Amino acid sequence: MANKRIIKCPNCGVFNTNKDYCENCNTLISHQKKRELKVAAVKKKEVDEAIFEKENPNLAERLKNHSNILYKIFGWILYSAITIVSAIGVGLAWFIAMVAAG
Repeated sequence: MANKRIIKCPNCGVFNTNKDYCENCNTLISHQKKRELKVAAVKKKEVDEAIFEKENPNLAERLKNHSNILYKIFGWILYSAITIVSAIGVGLAWFIAMVAAG
């Protein structure tokens, strides 16, 4: 015999047997279904953010790919400056971590 799931609807108080949605008010009552919908929403959000990042590059990337050579040069200079500042920041963070570690 299959497992019987009796779930009380938090919205209207009706007891439902083996249902994902309340028979009375159509409220989602299945905890498993709620988790599945939440996971799907998180995945969709991650995909949407990845698509946004791909379609909307930062200023340095846009300038590096510009058709005008002066904008391209400025884009590469800006990109190089960002890379150098990031490398200095990484080195400084490493040094502070090593000093803190003893």
